[in-house]
Amino acid sequence: MLSKIENIIGEKIISKSFVSGGSIANSQILETESGDKYFIKSYGNNQIILQNEANGLRELAKPNVIKVPEVIAIEDDFLLMEFIETGKKNSNFFELFGQQFAKLHKSTSKMFGFYENNFIGSNPQINLPEFKNWNDFFWTNRLLYQFKLAEQNGFTNSEFRSRFNKLEKQLPSILSGTKEKPSLLHGDLWSGNFMVDGRGNPVLIDPAVYYGHREADLAMTKMFGGFTPAFYSAYNEAYPLPDNWEYRIDFYKLYHVLNHLNLFGSSYYLKAISILDKYTSGI
Repeated sequence: MLSKIENIIGEKIISKSFVSGGSIANSQILETESGDKYFIKSYGNNQIILQNEANGLRELAKPNVIKVPEVIAIEDDFLLMEFIETGKKNSNFFELFGQQFAKLHKSTSKMFGFYENNFIGSNPQINLPEFKNWNDFFWTNRLLYQFKLAEQNGFTNSEFRSRFNKLEKQLPSILSGTKEKPSLLHGDLWSGNFMVDGRGNPVLIDPAVYYGHREADLAMTKMFGGFTPAFYSAYNEAYPLPDNWEYRIDFYKLYHVLNHLNLFGSSYYLKAISILDKYTSGI
């Protein structure tokens, strides 16, 4: 692997250090004789996830509105990227982040989905077929897919199925008044999937890219407590959200709760039931 990289960058690598924190990938920082540094990720035998990540990073970079690590090379056994030195947040970090994230969402497509399936964590994320209708896309490729996976994994029961079936009937009501063009989404944005560069500016990493409703991206930011109020205020000022968007946060969280149920087990069962109850009680 190192000899391949040396051929790509045209320099000898003199040191490598492992980076902790990733639950799926093996990550290293490489340093060359000239002092240049590179970031490398490998996923064992999973070659597809490497290509998907590279394609996602390139898609996020296209609008040129928020920093994303440059993809230098993608091979069967590694993804080589620009190394970004980490720094401390500026005083207006989350305000800037919210503004830039809003600009990213203004990049749109004609269809909901993406030209390829990718991954959400280590689970497949289904982006094909693409849909013109957001309700159909989100139900079929997000909620229903994860529900069926939960059934296969033995995490559902009659109580769960009953509530889930009721949710489908509520879909038009929940999503009423939210029709928009498909926005470019990071797909998995929480505090572990952005970093701060040496100048104190936000950087997006580890995407699960697709084109969808931007409320789904904002809901994921609140999955583990959320960002500061300045982030959401700046976002809404730059790109005003539909009425009652906060009411739908838990609905969009359900996709990620189901994914975590399938990844990490039954500790997420009650959270899924709670969200289903919120949107189906009284039916």
